[in-house]
Amino acid sequence: MKISQLFRISVLLLVIPVLSGCWLLAAGGAGAYGGYKAKEEGYTLQNPIKKEKQDTKEKPISEQKKD
Repeated sequence: MKISQLFRISVLLLVIPVLSGCWLLAAGGAGAYGGYKAKEEGYTLQNPIKKEKQDTKEKPISEQKKD
């Protein structure tokens, strides 16, 4: 009985660190994905976080240089 109890405790002690590592990787991946999606929307990761202004004004066709 003591051997099976010792075996169960040792398995539990070995499994807990493995699972905690997986959770850390999953959280890191979720953070990286969030940063990627924020960059797609025009946000920069500076302090403070701000949104980049996009130049929406285009030159009229008559002002563009023709090759």
